[in-house]
Amino acid sequence: MFKRIFVIVLDSVGIGAMPDAFQYGDTGANTLVHIAEYKGGLTLPVLASMGLGLIEPIAGIPEVSRPIAAFGKMAELSKGKDTTSGHWELAGCPLFAAFPVYPKGFPPEVIEKFTAYTGLQVLGNKAASGTEIIVELGEEHLRTGQPIVYTSADSVFQIAAHEEVISLERLYELCKIVREKVCIGDHAVGRIIARPFVGKPGSFTRTANRHDYSLQPPAPTVLDMLKESGLTVTGIGKISDIYANRGLTQSYPTKSNKQGMEIITDLAEKDSADGLIMANLVEFDSAYGHRNDIIGYAQALEEFDVALANFKSKLTENDLLLITADHGCDPTTAGTDHTREYVPLLAYHPRLTGQVINLGIRSTFSDLGATIAANFGLPPLAYGQSFLKDLVVNT
Repeated sequence: MFKRIFVIVLDSVGIGAMPDAFQYGDTGANTLVHIAEYKGGLTLPVLASMGLGLIEPIAGIPEVSRPIAAFGKMAELSKGKDTTSGHWELAGCPLFAAFPVYPKGFPPEVIEKFTAYTGLQVLGNKAASGTEIIVELGEEHLRTGQPIVYTSADSVFQIAAHEEVISLERLYELCKIVREKVCIGDHAVGRIIARPFVGKPGSFTRTANRHDYSLQPPAPTVLDMLKESGLTVTGIGKISDIYANRGLTQSYPTKSNKQGMEIITDLAEKDSADGLIMANLVEFDSAYGHRNDIIGYAQALEEFDVALANFKSKLTENDLLLITADHGCDPTTAGTDHTREYVPLLAYHPRLTGQVINLGIRSTFSDLGATIAANFGLPPLAYGQSFLKDLVVNT
């Protein structure tokens, strides 16, 4: 089996609407395909060589006859289309009751509790784009010192504050208060998010000092199981935030996709410990998907492919690489929310050559977690079917 498994989650890189997408208002969504069509073709030679174009026809991506990786796509079993439920399901913990959402803002009892515990009145309290709401309310925030509270189509309680008005330390403290005392019970949203920004009216910009405070997964994940068995579990990017700091032995926060790929490449070259290294590349979602920046998204995908070539060169015969996503966020749609989509699945290791391995359409993201568990000899997960045996045939 493999000594190290690397998982790269391309945050929001969906590959086609799921059959129930109409229930989420996402009929016809397809993040990858629509970006490629808009740009007139994507240049992703490494992903193409792995069989990306065999999962779904994508402009610019050839349908290679001898892919160097196994390929397929996965359906989400959880009731949602958000980062938290997507990642938890990848680790073997799907959610069957959706997190609460607040399209009209939070009810009075939530805001009243926030004020009672923090001593602060709030601005906003509505569903909004994070970049647009600081344009709308940033100047009033500077004048009053009141934090901007908002949500989105996802289950999130977001607090935006200028770093010179509310310090990062205080902003993080406010988020912890909300996590522990405000958004609880029926109002237990998936994530509390600190959204700091800087600048002056007319030129506000969000900083990379975002921090997420997630709920605890309701059941053990494969990360928990790996850690308990004495293996190394490394999180890169917001992995630690998403799993509420659970199941990790070390963590590397990042401020960009580029930094995330630099860290995982360095670990591939220097860290020989057996276990799991899992990275989330959030900019696809945060910087491009939610902002409907189609060209920026396309460029980010092509930059990732270049970085992937370097990373892949560091892998040994005892390594397995799994590339996937957690949901979609089709930037060609009218809205700025996540989209209910299948996610791509590519599984590569250096010994997997000369074979065509179609992993098909997996019924749950948890197949990824089940495969990791099987590789390290852990008990089977409650959800998910391992595809490990498909990867080790004739190797």
